[in-house]
Amino acid sequence: MTRRIAFLASSAPMAQAARAALMARYGDAPADAADVIVALGGDGFMLSTLHVTQGLDVPVYGMNRGTVGFLMNEYTEGDLMERLEAAGEEVINPLSMRAESADGTLHNALAINEVSLLRGGPQAAQLRISVDGLVRLEELVCDGALVSTPAGSTAYNYSAHGPILPIGAEVLALTAVAAFRPRRWRGALLPKGALVRFDTCEPEKRPVMAVADARSVDNVLWVEIRSEPSIGHRILFDPGHGLEERLLREQFV
Repeated sequence: MTRRIAFLASSAPMAQAARAALMARYGDAPADAADVIVALGGDGFMLSTLHVTQGLDVPVYGMNRGTVGFLMNEYTEGDLMERLEAAGEEVINPLSMRAESADGTLHNALAINEVSLLRGGPQAAQLRISVDGLVRLEELVCDGALVSTPAGSTAYNYSAHGPILPIGAEVLALTAVAAFRPRRWRGALLPKGALVRFDTCEPEKRPVMAVADARSVDNVLWVEIRSEPSIGHRILFDPGHGLEERLLREQFV
């Protein structure tokens, strides 16, 4: 079957060269008229592509022309049509973030990997954590904390010693970053439908910033995070190299 492909690439020279070569071989369609979008770059560019194209009901197939490439397939040129036909699809839901900054502004953002709260100055952050309106941890003194989707569980969450979550798991990971008090608290697994709220304590003395994927908000007073089931990002993977397999593989290295 002939597919209309839109090729998107990061600004890296290697990605731009790959885009030129693939366009010469397969043509190039506008993203809003394509049957599939091919993203060329690393994981950061893949996240950017998913955000930019979320209003289009079009699957995205990534090929690694960046550094990490956890969300990407290997790069080749000559067999793209066959690979697209054989690819399996994963659907992931992003997190929605709602936050209020110190000046009273309300901010809304979506995150495919995670929403992080990070200390914004030399003092450790001091956070109060509530789940579905019930305070679960009165005081967390830390460098930060994050809520991760299964798709993002091998990214910052894993570096912060959070759990790897299987794709399709109906849970979110709440993970502390360098917790000082409670010293041994590493986080929790929460139902996917949970509403998580962080309130910052002493925000003037201990400023905190919130980051939803690449979008950041400085000096937040509180942040609410929940899964957004109304949005589904469609990602294509080569057989045997889907997110489920990659998540399993990461746990045995």
